Amino acid sequence: MMSIPLTFFDRLASRYDETWTDTPVGRIQRNAVWRELDRLVKPHGRILDLGCGTGEDALHFMQAGAIVETLDGSPAMVEAARRRGVNARLLRIEQISELAGSFDLVLSNFGALNCVQDLAALREPLARLIHSGGALAICVMNRLCIWEIAYYAARGQFKKASRRWAGETEASSGLRVYYPSARTIKLAFSPGFRLIRDLGVGVAVPPSYVNGVPLPALSRLKACDTRIAASGIGKAVADHRLLIFTRSR
Repeated sequence: MMSIPLTFFDRLASRYDETWTDTPVGRIQRNAVWRELDRLVKPHGRILDLGCGTGEDALHFMQAGAIVETLDGSPAMVEAARRRGVNARLLRIEQISELAGSFDLVLSNFGALNCVQDLAALREPLARLIHSGGALAICVMNRLCIWEIAYYAARGQFKKASRRWAGETEASSGLRVYYPSARTIKLAFSPGFRLIRDLGVGVAVPPSYVNGVPLPALSRLKACDTRIAASGIGKAVADHRLLIFTRSR
């Protein structure tokens, strides 16, 4: 199932926070996810983070009193997370059948699952790891991003503008990325998981590569996102889509 060159993420690790996490757009989009997940996190609750990157999400939930375990397939990302005090394990998402334990919440944020071709293969190991009534939260790059289409089309880069439409693409680096529809994701985790929350992340707020948007304008776009994120159009055209499932009893 693994079709991505892990060296891509190793090269990205040293500048990931600079180019995404700590950007104004990155903060807005991550905070939007945290607002939803904070409702699910309790002190001493057990969380598993799939594709943890540099550990930003893990640190946030650790500060809320949760016990967080993480994994990532990139040695450089794992090392970066460990340097920040995160309990990070070097393991690909496709290998989660090797894990043991019981978790209140399993999350995968900002596109880690876009690098997994067969999501349905994760259903059984996740059902074993998440206790009855626990939650699965995944934030994936959406099939259709209106900002991306407009941004690249305006520059005559029509291949980039439409790269998500076919459901998968391969970048010049060799990175293969999949863009499953919400329906595909729901079917992949059924039966066993019931969708309880579905919203767009980054509807009016642009992707991080859209530079030069003034902070006051971003503030207004953020307020717009809050209003329309759960609407049909908001879910359909956002940069990312957050789906939260509950483990069926």
